[in-house]
Amino acid sequence: MQSGDIIELDVTGVAHGGVFVGRHGASDDSRGRVVFVPDALPGECVRVRIGEVKKSFARGEVLEVLDASPDRRPHVWPEADVANAPERRPGGADFGHVALARQRELKAQVLREAFERFAGGAVDAPVVGPEAVLGAEHPAVGDTADGTGYRTRVSLHVDDEGRIGPYASRSHTVIPVGSHPLATPEVAAVALALRSAAPGRVDLVQPDDGGVRTIRRPARPAGGRRPRPAQDDAASEVVVQRVGEREFQLEAGGFWQVHRAAAATLDRAVRDALGEVTSDAWHLDLYGGVGLFAAALGELAGGARLTTVESDPRASAYAETNLADLGAEAVGARVDRFLSRLRAQASLFDREMLARGVALLDPPRSGAGREVVESLADLGPARVAYVACDPVALARDVGYFRGLGYELRSIAAFDLFPNSHHVEAVAVLGR
Repeated sequence: MQSGDIIELDVTGVAHGGVFVGRHGASDDSRGRVVFVPDALPGECVRVRIGEVKKSFARGEVLEVLDASPDRRPHVWPEADVANAPERRPGGADFGHVALARQRELKAQVLREAFERFAGGAVDAPVVGPEAVLGAEHPAVGDTADGTGYRTRVSLHVDDEGRIGPYASRSHTVIPVGSHPLATPEVAAVALALRSAAPGRVDLVQPDDGGVRTIRRPARPAGGRRPRPAQDDAASEVVVQRVGEREFQLEAGGFWQVHRAAAATLDRAVRDALGEVTSDAWHLDLYGGVGLFAAALGELAGGARLTTVESDPRASAYAETNLADLGAEAVGARVDRFLSRLRAQASLFDREMLARGVALLDPPRSGAGREVVESLADLGPARVAYVACDPVALARDVGYFRGLGYELRSIAAFDLFPNSHHVEAVAVLGR
């Protein structure tokens, strides 16, 4: 098999990252080479153009569906449909060709297989939408049955020729499009009205007041890794997001959940998973952002000592304001460094308080990692609540916790990025 070859492939499974799996050249005495492709479904036969070829696997692009799955539907984003050339399909909706119920089954399968591989045992966690948690009548849930119209935050890119749009799937080629079906109608209207911008990125943000902010960021220097600063004041405008009866202040350019119902869904999920939380303890909220989950912890354990840790100093400052009524301590620091200091400086009394408490983690997509898990386990909180946006990172970290004396007590999974492969999960572990 070589790059550029065109083959027919029977798709048999799904893999993490929005790709599907088949084997080419299988026979009675050979399993064949694994081939990963997007834009397919298990049970389909597809015509594939091979791209990258490695020793044990290859990656390809679907050119044509020869035998379609009954779960295939017209793509919710016409520009991303398999009828278009692979290099012209925008990224960000890699499950948009799959019926919504089947999307959730596939996400549950990816989560289950990640735990089998990395955490020492499978889990049974059906993936449900916000409506299953908040109720179909909740105003943030919406009334679309196809998983569209939910994104309150969209990033577009501007190339050197002035073209504005999303990147093509798995590339940095800008694709001008005529629709944004995953965005709220207000965000989509602003996106389609953009006509000119300097090379870089344009972020569209719609907080709870309904207005859409446009944040322009210059192109990142070649080889640069640091986030690009905003070119205007829109990024630092203070906006308000509401969850239940509580308001959270943050900068328009700061982090908040993308789905308009995600924050409320995860807040409810964390509260349901933890249940009673003792006030005679010290509770930690790690990777705390502007305080969403610290507020849940503080309200569950009224009067308890509560510390929220966030590396972004601006978000940490807002957390201090947002949690002032709970008496929470907001620490601006990297989580690994905070835990290292705490292990070195905690008194016996502190450790006794921590051992009765809850540590809640909401790490980035890469997960908490071994160092953070080992530091936290050494402090010995009674329970660990882990909010995850990546099933493999979650399973890996749960595996680390299991090796340090913790066991998985519960897990729930949520479809907060419909029409993409992403899935959120809330896991609780106990000593």
